[in-house]
Amino acid sequence: MPQSKEYNRRIVLAQRPLGGPVPENFRLEKVAVPEPADGQVLLRTVYLSLDPYMRGRMSDAPSYADPVKVDEVMVGGTVSRVEVSRHPDFKTGEWVLAYSGWQDYALSDGTGLTRLGENPQKASHALGILGMPGFTAYMGLLDIGQPEGGETLVVAAATGPVGATVGQIGKLKGCRVVGIAGGSEKCNYAKEVLGFDRCLDHKSADFAQQLGKACPKGIDVYFESVGGKVLDAVLPLLNTKARVPVCGLISHYNATQLPDGPDRLSLLMRTILVKRLKFQGFIIFDDYGHRYDEFAKDMSQWLSTGQIKYREHLVDGLEHAPEAFIGMLDGQNFGKLVVRVNNEH
Repeated sequence: MPQSKEYNRRIVLAQRPLGGPVPENFRLEKVAVPEPADGQVLLRTVYLSLDPYMRGRMSDAPSYADPVKVDEVMVGGTVSRVEVSRHPDFKTGEWVLAYSGWQDYALSDGTGLTRLGENPQKASHALGILGMPGFTAYMGLLDIGQPEGGETLVVAAATGPVGATVGQIGKLKGCRVVGIAGGSEKCNYAKEVLGFDRCLDHKSADFAQQLGKACPKGIDVYFESVGGKVLDAVLPLLNTKARVPVCGLISHYNATQLPDGPDRLSLLMRTILVKRLKFQGFIIFDDYGHRYDEFAKDMSQWLSTGQIKYREHLVDGLEHAPEAFIGMLDGQNFGKLVVRVNNEH
């Protein structure tokens, strides 16, 4: 279903999910294209970012951001073009980074828009390696993880947009990097393309034993984005004064109750105390927005020199966003998941 100038397609939250999202939680609507008033621009979406945090926004449980309301457009970062401008600071045709959500068109008064130029070569990178995922990897690892040469860094979700970047930055800083991913294809990619020293398949029956053998000197930095059995395997291997940046817990996003089994909280707290561990969560733009320029300078240089490699998983068509999003939460994507809403770039 191609993008049209006659109507605005939008995907709204039809109902809140119970457990993992299903197609019935979303609804595709066609409404009139909005008209910009003075001081506004009409944005046309070209690329839409799909990210794990969106699952939390589908729930009405208390969190760091307001939930999406039922019947409202799903939230999301976009790379868009200015279709009509009635704003003195923006020109028609200009490319911008926006937060327009899962729809073809959106209005903006210019607040929060980031210019990408008139003809960016790789515009979608603003949603990944040069955007929120890359920024998350950079600040989480370097500011919270504080890796040092010769240390062992373990990275969960190692071939995702955050994990792949964390591991490569770790190598640039002289770490021994052990990745954790789902399946042999992703593990081989982490080693052969991204340069990780090891990568383990968390689906293996003896995963915990493999991790112990892969980290004979223990773990100094663990970049957490998964939780669950991966954290269970990592915890006893953490060295004294290990650092754990916590950017996500994707294995728990669809949970409707606490997991079965023994209460691990006392074990976790005792380990934190005895080993003097540092666990720190962070919300990237809330905590580090003022340092974006520092990140952009370093990452742009690393990309231009080939020191950082980046992979996208492109899906064509806004109507396929729900299916792609559901698959991402199950680990079906390989690289940064981006929906190409309009095939013009």
